[in-house]
Amino acid sequence: MKVTVYSTPTCPFCKQAKKFLDNYNVEFEDIDVSVDTEKAQLMIEKSNQMGVPVIDIDGEILVGFDEKKLKELLSL
Repeated sequence: MKVTVYSTPTCPFCKQAKKFLDNYNVEFEDIDVSVDTEKAQLMIEKSNQMGVPVIDIDGEILVGFDEKKLKELLSL
């Protein structure tokens, strides 16, 4: 399973999402879209918006931190 978190360092919901993933020992790639404009553009293409976090779980896109939906998508 490939998990990618598109985030910014100042986003509180991004921090919550990453802490959630860490707590469940889910490996993920963290992409800071505030410094990587190419990845930021990719995130916008995937989610059709500029808000973070955007979490990509095997191509399934979740916008924001939704613990219930994350558990569902990760089968936790």
